[in-house]
Amino acid sequence: MPPLRSLLWLALYSRAALGLVYSFPDCVNGPLSSNAVCDPTQDPATRARAVISLFTDDELMANTVNLSPGVPRLGLPNYEWWSEALVEHGVASSPGVTFATSGNFSSATSFPQPITLGSAFNDPLVKAVAEVISTEARAFSNFGRAGLNYFTPNINPFRDPRWGRGQETPGEDPYHISQYVFNLIDGIQGGIDPQPYFKTVADCKHFVAYDLENWEGIDRFTFDAQVSNQDMSEYYLPSFQSCVRDAKAGSVMCSYNSVNGIPSCANSYLLQTILRDHWGFDDDRWVTADCDAVDNIFSTHNYTSTYAEAVAEALKAGTDVDCGTTYAEHLPDALNQSLINRTDLERALVRQYTSLVRFVTLTLFSSRLGYFDSPDVQPYRQLDWSDVNLPYAQQLAHQAALQGIVLLKNDGILPFKSSIEKLAVIGPWANATTQMQGNYKGVAPFLISPLQGAIDAGYEVTFALGTTILGTSTAGFAAAVAAAQSADAVIFAGGIDNTVEFEAHSSVSPDILHVS
Repeated sequence: MPPLRSLLWLALYSRAALGLVYSFPDCVNGPLSSNAVCDPTQDPATRARAVISLFTDDELMANTVNLSPGVPRLGLPNYEWWSEALVEHGVASSPGVTFATSGNFSSATSFPQPITLGSAFNDPLVKAVAEVISTEARAFSNFGRAGLNYFTPNINPFRDPRWGRGQETPGEDPYHISQYVFNLIDGIQGGIDPQPYFKTVADCKHFVAYDLENWEGIDRFTFDAQVSNQDMSEYYLPSFQSCVRDAKAGSVMCSYNSVNGIPSCANSYLLQTILRDHWGFDDDRWVTADCDAVDNIFSTHNYTSTYAEAVAEALKAGTDVDCGTTYAEHLPDALNQSLINRTDLERALVRQYTSLVRFVTLTLFSSRLGYFDSPDVQPYRQLDWSDVNLPYAQQLAHQAALQGIVLLKNDGILPFKSSIEKLAVIGPWANATTQMQGNYKGVAPFLISPLQGAIDAGYEVTFALGTTILGTSTAGFAAAVAAAQSADAVIFAGGIDNTVEFEAHSSVSPDILHVS
């Protein structure tokens, strides 16, 4: 990268990274006030093109990454495209979401993981939960603590129980996931391609055939999924078709893996032929790479000979946002080598900013409101801390947990009879709190362990750990047996957690539960 461009990019990126505070452009008194981007009578794409046309080449390239530094000279603030709200889990700690240490915006409603909510087989419940999460996300955004788009949901089918990210998904069945994601997008975006305005923008991930983390020497950064046309059309694509074509999700994330020899984020067949040409993913919607997936095109997949070729392949295939720094670092070389041109850069940025303009938009023939418009006439811009963690949200979280429970067998013990007064609560999950939240979690307003729940229900409770999740020690057995012998009934709370199943880790064997 030429030294001048290196310094420019580093200055802009460091400015954003050191103190990310979200703000909205000033279309009244700012430098953009006379630009068409601030004209609500124009359509979103025209408005986006008007401001993007003012970017220099260097500013275009600097803003192709998730932590976009904006363009200070134009009054365009920085923006973090990477916020998390793992539906149905809740607003989550991430580069784009900041929780306060106390007081307002110090927590958000915590819902069960998607694998639990998916087990409820209740699509209206999925929509209701998503509506709460998007309301809370918007409230966080209005006070500079979150963005307007969220890298959610994970809709890869949970094909193999050894996969490390199964907890993030609603299940293994393509039809079930398709119905789930349709209702989820309906709730998270405020409707199906909503008019008059978007609430937040969802991002369906990971496109496509992604279900391996790190298994027997093969990791997700090098994995090449060999998928037949039949498996692709019948198993891997239906959930994304529902997300994109039917539910009109605002963005899609391309995955780390290759598909039939081509990295997903450099795969024009996936990102152009299927996504845009066949499913109608138009130019007011955008594709982001999974984080550092653009880098992996060169560094781990060895698909290209240079980084310049890698970023050119990704950009021209249809990857608009690089979650990482590879675009900003290597697009200048690609431009100098004529591997890309300004039109390629503008196309990516126009897609992103058209999406932001559309956050609040009326019909083509009336005023359009959004990222660049006054908050006074935008109902979602009025949401605040008083809209977070409402009693209704807590009741909904409780209902989601209840409906997601799967009862495999009951020989008459449940529900407990009134004669049962003493309980032994045993196991590595018995006194769990944050452990229960799994991954991609936010800060919950409160957490109730199974042990505390039993106490709150009025039982006389004895607690014993008994065993650990991965350990083989029997040291706790005696205490557990003693607790069980003194109780009217025993509740064992155990299972896997993030020590067994997590992103970047797949289990070697299905026999992953080592507790006795």
